[in-house]
Amino acid sequence: MSTGIVRPFVIAWQFLTAVPLSRNHHNPAPFELAASMAWYPVVGLLLGGVLALTAWLLSVVIARVALDALLIVLLVTLTRGLHQDGLADTLDGWAGGRTPAERLAIMRDGRIGAIGATGLILALGLRYAGLAALPEADRLPVLLCMPAVGRWAMVVGAVAVPYARTEGGLAESFLQNLKTHHVLLATVWLAAALVFAVGVVSAVVSLSVTALVARAVSAHSRRLCGGVTGDTLGATNEVAEVVFLLLGPLLVRAG
Repeated sequence: MSTGIVRPFVIAWQFLTAVPLSRNHHNPAPFELAASMAWYPVVGLLLGGVLALTAWLLSVVIARVALDALLIVLLVTLTRGLHQDGLADTLDGWAGGRTPAERLAIMRDGRIGAIGATGLILALGLRYAGLAALPEADRLPVLLCMPAVGRWAMVVGAVAVPYARTEGGLAESFLQNLKTHHVLLATVWLAAALVFAVGVVSAVVSLSVTALVARAVSAHSRRLCGGVTGDTLGATNEVAEVVFLLLGPLLVRAG
């Protein structure tokens, strides 16, 4: 695999997970950060593979009710709670400020507020309920694709939207340099995985619903904050994953 392919993937992996791969791909340029988004669904599929393999191996020794909780803990650990933090910060900012500047200031505050904590608890609860509701035969394909769906949602949510902070920030590099071919490649990765896992019909439904969720979150953030931030994109991932999980049984049957 050429360096031109490896570097964007490694950048995506190291940005989205807590598992280091290489010391040779740090300090990426802004255009490289954007290019790495094409590989977000691939990172998601690898994370989903870890979840599916864990569920398969431990299903014979751990009760389903405990294993579902363990899978959530595993995913949060592998991603260092990046997206959960984004969801909590986003909800605090949206609910706690009266102006875009106030909302952005609250989102930057590292402390979690009541609204953010409540939203985080509800999101984790819905995630657990979605896992618990999955029929046994549907678990592995849904677990495989769920993290990829969330990370593709971040790519879609970043398309043609401004960065909210006038002083700049890390997410600005993604938003300003994201190109059409990055989005198309990310879509091809996820579409292929979904077709393989849940069938053509369910793949189309999943992509459509996820795109609607991603664009809705970005539009709401733009209305409240003047644009999106890294926290907003993290929240997009969380919402998309939960929606995909809750629709999981229907999607697998339709496929």
